[in-house]
Amino acid sequence: MTTERTRPAGLAAIDREMARQHADALASYEAAAPMAEKAAASLEKTGRLLLLGMGGSHAVNRAVEPLYRALGIDAVALPLSEQLGQPLPIDGRTIFVTSQSGESAEVLRWFEETGGTQETFGLTLEAASFLASTAPSLVGSGGTELAFAATRSLTVTFALHLAILAALGEDPAAALAVLRAPEDHYITAALAALENVATVVTSGRRLQGVAEALALGLTELSRRPCFSLEGGQLRHGPMEMLGPEIGLVLFRGLDETAGLVTAMAVSAVETGAPVILFDASGQAPVAGAVTIRFAPATGLAAIFAMLPIAQRLMIAFADARVENAGTPVRSTKITRSE
Repeated sequence: MTTERTRPAGLAAIDREMARQHADALASYEAAAPMAEKAAASLEKTGRLLLLGMGGSHAVNRAVEPLYRALGIDAVALPLSEQLGQPLPIDGRTIFVTSQSGESAEVLRWFEETGGTQETFGLTLEAASFLASTAPSLVGSGGTELAFAATRSLTVTFALHLAILAALGEDPAAALAVLRAPEDHYITAALAALENVATVVTSGRRLQGVAEALALGLTELSRRPCFSLEGGQLRHGPMEMLGPEIGLVLFRGLDETAGLVTAMAVSAVETGAPVILFDASGQAPVAGAVTIRFAPATGLAAIFAMLPIAQRLMIAFADARVENAGTPVRSTKITRSE
């Protein structure tokens, strides 16, 4: 007789968030249209964008940074803490301050010290937050994310960016199609490949922001020092760490950097490291890597397709290692101290 293990409360809370993330993202995209038009008008005027956030919000900013650059916008994503201590000039820039709670300590201090600007916009999930009441804001649907690790908040915030990009003239059809009919994939082989690793490193090229979001969640939930390195940075020395005890998760999309991700996957397999490849490139699988294949896609369509499956892998990896995964022991959902 076997006893079925009770799902940890923290992971059950994440499950509830993830179950509604696609519907909330679609609702967010529709509701954000009027404010997205104003944000787009600001970008068309300034041509320069500073994306500020912390934690998962910064990972989102890193993921959309290249999408704005592709439209000719001089976009830079910085942790809000770095902007507070080593600020870039804010005059003449459109500024997006992202905080799912709208109450993070750094958000409050940045507005206290700068007063914001006429070209500052917020992106948040909480309509009653400090951020939403201080700056014109795009507000995601569904309210504040209650679970610890960011899942739904990432998807919803990406949907807010989709609304801005659409207002700038990008065709949102492919990304919306993924949200309406998400792909499903088994993660069994990927999870088995990571069974005996001590930690996981994530990496990408144009999809590096998604890799950083996954590494953050892996660290938060598994309490292992998982981290992310952009593909070129991984190539320049840190490959020395790769071997059977270091898992590598790569993201490859249908873009001009796909070949570089392929080359990294081949090199990593040769080290004996377990390699997981989230692949929306349409290219051939890499021998020796566990490939999770998606319909060919780029930009937010690729992100919306890959992210929920990567989140499932993140959760399963942590659940296999931590008894009460999803319940923080040293952190809080809203970080109110610096």
